[in-house]
Amino acid sequence: MDQTAQSRVVAGKAKPRGRFPHIVRAGDLLFVSGTSSRRPDNTFVGASADASGTTQVDIREQTRAVIENIRDILRAEGADLSHLVELTAFLVNMNDFGGYNEVYAEYFDETGPTRTTVAVHQLPHPLLTIEIKAIAYLPRAEAASRSNVLNGECAC
Repeated sequence: MDQTAQSRVVAGKAKPRGRFPHIVRAGDLLFVSGTSSRRPDNTFVGASADASGTTQVDIREQTRAVIENIRDILRAEGADLSHLVELTAFLVNMNDFGGYNEVYAEYFDETGPTRTTVAVHQLPHPLLTIEIKAIAYLPRAEAASRSNVLNGECAC
């Protein structure tokens, strides 16, 4: 069985802002690149700027969008949020920790992935306040059977 790493840029998601994939499968592990609230049209969920350049950013909306983007990326490999084993969140402002933590708790509890949250000086765009990278565990055999079920095939 081929155990080489396989990289994928997921159709319908925001194109990476560099030469890297959304996700890499290495054996039974899935590595999700740092993911933001960026939409495919390069706008950001939870962020806006008025005509004078004053910005409004909502950490709750951005956190929710980041987690949903990670879910979509994982689904491209037959996985879901339940397969996550580790997350690292990068916050521009630790004053946003409460709002981020509140939304995080809508998706995960103490049985969820391990987590680290760190403060960073900045992210790749001034309207971004959060980015998350993740690792998931989904054995290749389980991914294949999940893929067959999603495609209407039965391994009965």
